[in-house]
Amino acid sequence: MVPFLLVLTSKEEYYPTFWKMVRLWAKVLIYGMGFRLKIQADEVLDRKKSYMFCPNHASLMDPFVLIALSKNPIVFVGKQEFVKIPIFGFFYKRVVIMVDRTSPKSRKRVYEMAKKRLQNGVSMAIFPEGLVPTENVILAPFKNGAFSLAIEYEIPIVPQVYLDGKRLFSWDFFKGGPGVFRIRQHKFIQTKDLEQSDMQKLKEKTFNIIYNDLVNDKKYMKDTNRPNNEREFKSPLS
Repeated sequence: MVPFLLVLTSKEEYYPTFWKMVRLWAKVLIYGMGFRLKIQADEVLDRKKSYMFCPNHASLMDPFVLIALSKNPIVFVGKQEFVKIPIFGFFYKRVVIMVDRTSPKSRKRVYEMAKKRLQNGVSMAIFPEGLVPTENVILAPFKNGAFSLAIEYEIPIVPQVYLDGKRLFSWDFFKGGPGVFRIRQHKFIQTKDLEQSDMQKLKEKTFNIIYNDLVNDKKYMKDTNRPNNEREFKSPLS
């Protein structure tokens, strides 16, 4: 795929075509590994509109699930550490808006790049937890970035709940296996006419929607409460 990626990541106007190829790649990866997707959508996406996707983050499979679900091109905001991965990192930095959360200058750059991308009619995706938490955590506290951007550019928040990542594709090498990824896409949270002073309430509302689904799902809570989940299975990039 490298020759195609070199061409399709060279210019921003090629991004819609790049997205189609990446979606195909994500589906081959998901279904080829023995997973299936089962989605409950309380509201359907309009391909002519931009959105801010905010899923919970419990597995390295989550970005591929999000990509496979959306026909709309999505630009991710992600950690700059992934640039270190050979080959993948080269293309990652060409298509993802990278952020160093310790740097105010880097966060400002995210806003500037996001504004440019959103003007081109694409959507954005941010995992608001900011990390994949250890598996004994139901849902980690949310960062502000996704909600601040959504208010500034008046794009709806799309809360998505991923219920099976911990069990099917765990950080722990000895856990996991083929199965069904259940996803619930809630009704969108509108941000039009909101001010930055409303950000905390917007963040709390999104957190509560996702948390309530997770805490009331027996399979998810069984995954969360299983033995030894307090151990940290760290990425080689940490």
